[in-house]
Amino acid sequence: MEKIDILALHLGIGGIEVALSSVANMLSSKYDVRIISTYKLYENPKYKLNDNVKVKYLINSNAASLGGKLKGNIIKNVFNIYIKKGQVISLFKDTLRALKVLITKNKVMKKYIETCHADLIISTRIEFTKLLNKYYKGSALKVFWEHSDNTDNKKYLNKLVKYTNNIDIVVPVSKFISNKYAKVLTKKVIYMPLCVDYISNKKNILNNKNVVSIGRLSKEKGYLDLIDIIEVCVKKDKDIKFHIIGDGYQYKDIERKIKELGLDENITMYGYLDKDKIRSILKESSLYVTASLEESFGLVLLEAFAFGIPVIAFDSARGAKEIITDNKNGYLIKNRNKLEFSKKIFDLLNNQKKLKELGNNAYQKSLEFSYDYVKEKWCKFVDELLKDENES
Repeated sequence: MEKIDILALHLGIGGIEVALSSVANMLSSKYDVRIISTYKLYENPKYKLNDNVKVKYLINSNAASLGGKLKGNIIKNVFNIYIKKGQVISLFKDTLRALKVLITKNKVMKKYIETCHADLIISTRIEFTKLLNKYYKGSALKVFWEHSDNTDNKKYLNKLVKYTNNIDIVVPVSKFISNKYAKVLTKKVIYMPLCVDYISNKKNILNNKNVVSIGRLSKEKGYLDLIDIIEVCVKKDKDIKFHIIGDGYQYKDIERKIKELGLDENITMYGYLDKDKIRSILKESSLYVTASLEESFGLVLLEAFAFGIPVIAFDSARGAKEIITDNKNGYLIKNRNKLEFSKKIFDLLNNQKKLKELGNNAYQKSLEFSYDYVKEKWCKFVDELLKDENES
């Protein structure tokens, strides 16, 4: 049985982690799959893995002290957690541990890459691709699975060209990124879709005014802008209720702004929730909104579609444009116009016919990204890769 190694930063909370967990499960039905995680944030992976998917942590020592505390930017989050509470000693100790992870993470991954004996290696981050490109001397096929949209970043594109010199294939998560990369890379570029791992058996009734948003509470997700949008909506209709699910370093800033604007009665912040709890909230929602500044794909939008929930987003998040067809399964708001965004929320929640029309189309769109459909594509992709390699 051929061996596949997937290089990961961690197995905590995040879009990359959702995607690699799903693909690891898909491929484990035919291959010996192992996830190589730089460090361990939690005692167990946050997203369910099949029993036959192996996990190897390159740094284990920080699990107990940092697990559940570090999400996203390690140093920034350690600072935010402790300094506001006056826990200076704990701040110092955990910062030292976090620094150790930052300093050693590339070193341990480099060492692993140099001794890797897989048949196929999939890197999920550019920094690992750099190491794989430079230090791997074996015969395995090397794939860079690109999850970020940096197509307007010339500095990043220059790095990408350099770091994929010895990589066999680049696999972006969106058609837009694939088309852009195909113009600057001499490597083969193949688009592979992400999947939504749960599609409801029946569409939501969409008969209430519950609006949901899910994501990391960080600057690029635009939640402070979303609060401005919500304020305008609530002034028009006090019955609209917003549900914000997620955690991140902006949590306190968002919470503070909600209180300052007197929106406590209309906005509920849940922090991190597991998938079952998220689905229970989605089942009771009529509309999904996101104010992200950027988005490589927007998997969470498909998760809303899977319940027949239409989505409103800014078109600055280009990944959303691959999922949302304006005025068919949701709305794309141009120029980050917050007033137009709030108007669409209000108008749609007060137009049951239009809401259901968009919801029906959203549900149909989600079927194009079902687990079984995407699994078939990934397995075929890997089958052909390994077959071609064996025949060459």
